[in-house]
Amino acid sequence: MGHLGKRIIPCLDINEGKVVKGINFVGLKDMGDPVMMAKKYNDAGADELVFLDISASHQERNTMIDIVSSVAKVTFMPLTIGGGIKDMKNIYSLLDAGADKISLNSAAVKNPSLIEEGAKRFGTQCIVVAIDVKRHSAQENKWEVYIQGGRENTGKDMIEWARQISQMGAGEILLTSMDADGTKSGYDIEALKSLNEAVNIPIIASGGAGTKEHILEVFELEIADAALAASIFHLDEISIKDLKFYLHQNQIPIRL
Repeated sequence: MGHLGKRIIPCLDINEGKVVKGINFVGLKDMGDPVMMAKKYNDAGADELVFLDISASHQERNTMIDIVSSVAKVTFMPLTIGGGIKDMKNIYSLLDAGADKISLNSAAVKNPSLIEEGAKRFGTQCIVVAIDVKRHSAQENKWEVYIQGGRENTGKDMIEWARQISQMGAGEILLTSMDADGTKSGYDIEALKSLNEAVNIPIIASGGAGTKEHILEVFELEIADAALAASIFHLDEISIKDLKFYLHQNQIPIRL
């Protein structure tokens, strides 16, 4: 149990400097302005914010650095940046621009030494490893790790990979269940349980949240330290304020 209680983390996908994924925040002139959205979440009481850069080009990296420095000026919550980070130079420039944590996904699999180097140089609290998993087609209670935005099966086992990265200095794991993602029928409880039993570092649950009850469930079962969601927050289906009050009423330690 984290000493700060459980965390609620909206996630914004950034493509070519704009937020993508059906956004219809009321009162935002440009739906796609990441700085305005970050400010809105900051004011709504989000505990952290994750930005995922889904554009691939080198040019967009610089756009991302500009976004990070602008967002860092207007918000007070920790910012995690992921997507397309390839080397220590990328990590350094994002942290330097104002990011608090870096999320590694494909890069962690392709170049695991990045986890170790990053943790040694910047501290384990800066290094989040994102793991995208899909239930194994043939073996029960096994999940395989995917990279390249879920397009490539690495054949790695979730538990083995999670143990490896936690030994290498990952400070946190962001677990996305590809089976649950987009379904809004709840987080993948089995995968989270299994992961939680295997490692001692904080776990951020991602993929499948559709209701306040789904978020309560992972906290009550104590299988996640944080709950991440995208569309339910962006589409104002759930307000962070209401969600936090609901969790508080259900005895979940949360920063109101």
